[in-house]
Amino acid sequence: MADRTSDGTAFDVSGPEKAPVIALIHGLGMNRKMWQWHVPTLAERYRVVSYDLAGHGENARPEAVLSLPVFADQLRALLDHADVAKAAIVGYSLGGMINRRFAMDHPDRISALVILNSPHERSPEAQKLVEDRAADTAAGGPAATLDASIARWFTPGFREVRPDIIALARRWILANDPEVYAQARQVLARGVVELIRPQPPITVPTLVMTTENDSGSTPAMSHGIASEIAGAETVILPHLQHMGLVEEPRLFTDPVLRFLDEILH
Repeated sequence: MADRTSDGTAFDVSGPEKAPVIALIHGLGMNRKMWQWHVPTLAERYRVVSYDLAGHGENARPEAVLSLPVFADQLRALLDHADVAKAAIVGYSLGGMINRRFAMDHPDRISALVILNSPHERSPEAQKLVEDRAADTAAGGPAATLDASIARWFTPGFREVRPDIIALARRWILANDPEVYAQARQVLARGVVELIRPQPPITVPTLVMTTENDSGSTPAMSHGIASEIAGAETVILPHLQHMGLVEEPRLFTDPVLRFLDEILH
């Protein structure tokens, strides 16, 4: 059974009690279990907190309309509940937008920032495409764009040899409340606007990563994010698509650990 905060956020904690804390934020429509391929390695020398975003996983439907500030406040409340003064925040996709918002709103609560496969400023054409997909989701629910999403997320070879993982991702997405999922997808589509050239500036040590063939969180976007955060490092992993961190977990955990070890130890 998961632990729960007073406001109902489901979360798990693992790793040495006195170690520096890492908080993991999953992506749109997923849940904290997407980190299952990473937590064992991270928890060998860090205290790892993974949790379900508002309206996702085991959490109840939120009362507030979802937004980046709402998600950032959820993380702040979780850290308060766990009596964590400061944490390194690792966010994937939508989670990489939430942790940037958190770094802007609560800079004193963050020791380092890791942004994985997360979108940034889009061309007008790309922005319209993302907003159109969000509208399709609102009209048809999570299933409306799922086949196209799976094709964007996983490489063809992985889809062929790991149908079990593809089926798991489908179950996670289809388990979402349609209205909440549509709200979260709107945040993913429109929320980047408030993160461009962040004010106040993000000043914590930052690692930005994506994969070569992530069409929605491109290498150019990662370089753009890093260019707006002083001293930020960028890593681009070859060949993989949006869910590369599921296909090849160690290609992500190894550079994340190297970065965090330099900052936190």
